[in-house]
Amino acid sequence: MPWHDRARPVHAPDPAGAGRLRATGSSYDAIAKDYASQFPDGLSHPLDRALITAFAELVTANGPAPVADLGSGPGYVAARLHGLGVPVFGVDVSPAMVNLAREAHPRLRFHVGTMTSLDLPDATLGGILALYSTIHVPDTHLPAAFAEFHRTLTPGAPVLLAFQSGPEPDGLHLTERFGHEIDLRYYWRTPAQMTALLEEAGLEPTAAVTREPEEGAKRPRAFVLAHKPA
Repeated sequence: MPWHDRARPVHAPDPAGAGRLRATGSSYDAIAKDYASQFPDGLSHPLDRALITAFAELVTANGPAPVADLGSGPGYVAARLHGLGVPVFGVDVSPAMVNLAREAHPRLRFHVGTMTSLDLPDATLGGILALYSTIHVPDTHLPAAFAEFHRTLTPGAPVLLAFQSGPEPDGLHLTERFGHEIDLRYYWRTPAQMTALLEEAGLEPTAAVTREPEEGAKRPRAFVLAHKPA
C-alpha cells in the first residue's frame, strides 16, 4: 500500500492548530533519543498489553487490511502488533522519532505524518491505534482526526485510543524536558468526551476502561475502543 510523507490537505486549515502540531513535532525531535531511552517499552502494565491483544484479535477477525499506529514514537507498539501477526505501519509527527523507530524495528514501516490529514485512500485500514498521541492534538483538530479515522477505515475495523484522562480544559504546557527547550502541550479529556467525538465522526464506541494512576503517576489512564460500522 503506497504511502507518501507529504500530508494531504483534506480539511480547512487552522493556522493555530497547525502551528501547534508543528511545535509538537519539533519538541519530540529535540527529546527523541532521551525519550526512547527513558521509555523503551511503554507497555509494562498487563491491562495495556491485554487491550492491544484484544485489538489485534478484532483486526484479524475483520480482515487482512493493515493497521496504522498513529503517534508511533519509538515503535514498540507497532512491534508488539507485528508480533501478534497484525500487518502494521507507524506514523509520527516527529522525523526524529520515525528514524529511531526505523532503526529499532527495521522490518516495519514508519513514516512522518499527522493523524489530522492521512495521505491514504478511503477504506484501506484494518484498524487504527492511537496510544497517548491524541493528547497532543488541539481541540480544534481532534474532530478532523476522527473524521480521517472514519474515512480511511474499512467497514467493521476497530479503533483503540489511550490517553491520560482529566476534566481540565487547559491541560499542561511544558517548555523543558530532559534538559531540552521544547514547546509541548497536553490536552486532558475524559472518556465521555472522546466517545462523543468518535460518535460525531460516525464511529461507534464499544468499550471504555479507566485505570487508576500507578505509583508515581498523576493521572488515570483511559482506553476507548470503537469501530467503523459495517
